[in-house]
Amino acid sequence: MAGSNRTLLVLPGDGIGPEVMNEVRKVIAWMGKKRAVGFDITEDLVGGAALDKHGLPVTDDAVKTAMEADAVLFGSVGGPKWDTLPFDKKPERGLLRLRKEMDLFANLRPAKVFDALVDASTLKPEIVKGLDIMIIRELTSGVYFGEPRGVKTLANGEREGIDTQRYTSGEIRRVCAVAFELARKRQNKVCSAEKANVMHTGVLWREEATKLHKESYSDVQLSHMYADALAMQLLRWPQQFDVIVTDNLFGDILSDEASMLTGSLGMLPSASLGAPDATGRRKALYEPIHGSAPDIAGKGLANPLAETLSYAMMLRYSFDLPGEADLVERAVENVLAAGYRTADLLTGGIDDKAAAAKGLKKVGTQEMGDAIVKELDRLV
Repeated sequence: MAGSNRTLLVLPGDGIGPEVMNEVRKVIAWMGKKRAVGFDITEDLVGGAALDKHGLPVTDDAVKTAMEADAVLFGSVGGPKWDTLPFDKKPERGLLRLRKEMDLFANLRPAKVFDALVDASTLKPEIVKGLDIMIIRELTSGVYFGEPRGVKTLANGEREGIDTQRYTSGEIRRVCAVAFELARKRQNKVCSAEKANVMHTGVLWREEATKLHKESYSDVQLSHMYADALAMQLLRWPQQFDVIVTDNLFGDILSDEASMLTGSLGMLPSASLGAPDATGRRKALYEPIHGSAPDIAGKGLANPLAETLSYAMMLRYSFDLPGEADLVERAVENVLAAGYRTADLLTGGIDDKAAAAKGLKKVGTQEMGDAIVKELDRLV
């Protein structure tokens, strides 16, 4: 596949987004030079950056470019500067619009514990060592999009907030299919999570997941668990899980919980995928799960590894380049094993002297990015 055939939209966004994206651009450039994996790259604004220039959290032109691109690499959005804006103008609405219009219904969030970071987790090493979970969150329906929704004033003067949880059988089946397909390439186990004991959408979710499993994926091991019980089991015995599939709200909560098993939000990537078209191509957006971290933005302290690993997921899922994806992931693993740590990876507020005594090197954003490129050179 020639480089000119691969189109990539880069949306750095706000806060630390541009900083971590700069480091990934180094890896992208390395791949183009050393592995002939090039991209036609377009860059645009999203979130607060787009609001400041265009008065919108994302423009129609940016959405059009995203729809036509082979993949979108996203940074982060939001910050206190825009907190007082109306709900429909908040920076996060830009990301939600992209997800909705691109129909990115399957959000893949891996929670993997690198051996070098076992001690960074707040759980005991024997609980998290070797952990490798994939959470698949339905992303375009459920309570975040259901109608009616809003806040209204009642006749007695009280205010009432309404959000509607809704799912169709088709929406449930297509995200469960992604989970089953992915499980076949992993440990062949899927746990489906809902609240069928108290929610009608949970009843439908369990019925449709079971039906699809019986029809097309009986070779995959399927289990069901209430979402609150699963939250408890993630802390008690996370190794029992391989692929977890769940709805939008529970997926939001459970994936953040799972992320902290690894020790830092700064380490975790994600992929949001649409349905395959006639050629097998899926619309896709890749982003770290950390936020814009406005408290450290512009200080060169941000961890670029989640954005780097999001790029690796892009190579794997959008461009079918597992060898190159493995290479990037191996470089990250080796740099961590060599002791490189951004501030978020130094547990308990460890100071520079204590870090050095443990053989750790406290580094900033650019130094971590440079270390990844240097390790890529060494690996090839």
